Amino acid sequence: MQQDEHSPATGAAAAQADNATDAAAQIAELAERLAGTEAQVREHQEAFLRAKAETENVRKRAAADLQQARKYALESFAAELIAVRDSLEAALLVQTAEVESYRNGVELTLRQLASVLEKFHVVAIDPKGEKFDPNRHQAISLLESDEPHNTVLSVMQKGYAMHERILRPAFVTVAKPRSEGGSEGGSEGGSD
Repeated sequence: MQQDEHSPATGAAAAQADNATDAAAQIAELAERLAGTEAQVREHQEAFLRAKAETENVRKRAAADLQQARKYALESFAAELIAVRDSLEAALLVQTAEVESYRNGVELTLRQLASVLEKFHVVAIDPKGEKFDPNRHQAISLLESDEPHNTVLSVMQKGYAMHERILRPAFVTVAKPRSEGGSEGGSEGGSD
């Protein structure tokens, strides 16, 4: 007996062949998608490495710029001070001069120095008559006074600030209330 072409065995073989063809097509499609995904991963890795290298270069440039800024931060300030030094040296070269001419030269040099300090935002702290501020002033002594408590009575040495940052506090004498039955003259640092 001869088997019919459409017998169940032939149908199963044909189904298997179709399944194999579908599986091969799916495998080919998956392989193609995998290759595309791997290419994307390589692109992303390369982009990441370029970005990482660029970031490192920017960091190195910023560090070098910061080092240069620190190294030469005072360059313009120092250049301005050279003129003040020149004035002082010129005054020392004068062989015969009167006190008045030296005084005029010193006053001129002081104005020159004040101009340089002002240009670089260095301001004097001269708080006479102001309320004592421990952030800007350093009390050297306390004196009994009729002035309000914690008023700066005198400035022994001016302070200086640059852009609101204290370079040196002002050294001051500060008022304290007179003690009951105390002496008229006042005393430094407390009663006798």
